[in-house]
Amino acid sequence: MTLRARLLPVSIAALLLGGATAHAQAPAVQPKAVVELFTSQGCSSCPPADALLREIAKDPAVIALTLPVTYWDYLGWKDTLGQDVFTKRQKFYAKARGDGQVYTPQAVINGASHIVGSDKTEIERMLREQAPSALPVKLSIQEDGTTLRIKIAASASPGDRPAGVWILPVAKLVTVPITRGENEGRTITYANVVRAMVRVGEWDGGETTLTAPLTTTRAADSDSYIVVVQAETLGKYGMMPAAMLGAARSTR
Repeated sequence: MTLRARLLPVSIAALLLGGATAHAQAPAVQPKAVVELFTSQGCSSCPPADALLREIAKDPAVIALTLPVTYWDYLGWKDTLGQDVFTKRQKFYAKARGDGQVYTPQAVINGASHIVGSDKTEIERMLREQAPSALPVKLSIQEDGTTLRIKIAASASPGDRPAGVWILPVAKLVTVPITRGENEGRTITYANVVRAMVRVGEWDGGETTLTAPLTTTRAADSDSYIVVVQAETLGKYGMMPAAMLGAARSTR
């Protein structure tokens, strides 16, 4: 299934719910890639991609994220996990790349390239090819009382442009029975479903430590979170997401 739609303005933000104090942590594995899957419960082509992302998510060197979109809701089933901000993020990616390609299931690799989300061979090839230069910025996270500390190393490339620092609360596994639409009668399990996207600061290329309340790591139904540093491109409607520069995952 494919859809070409005009770009809409967006300010990616979310209202976060709840909060808790957790133990200090520092993930041992430095991720080498971020894979974002734009999917929909109303898309008959998506279940194989959803299953593949669950498989990819088992690799500690890859951060795999599910971002359910909303533009297929009219087909008879409203995606129970879909958010308009994910639809707009996908369109912004297409605009930033300049190719206008917006479809489901679409996997975006490291914020730069895209491929059909069920194409395991091509996704693995892209991950191998991008491995030497992907996620060049190292970061670590630590929970300290009610505060999250995000430490970002200095860039080895002085020309790196400013980037946004984001916290993404996620639900590690969500199972949804679908009773209408193109996937009627199917029960689908999703991995690392993003529940919110919260911009907590900027990174200018130098060694930086940012802090944010631990409440920003929580959203409705989330049980973990990811932190990413992502380059941004100025477009007609504001800043658009570009290459992923670094990422870290909670050990929850």
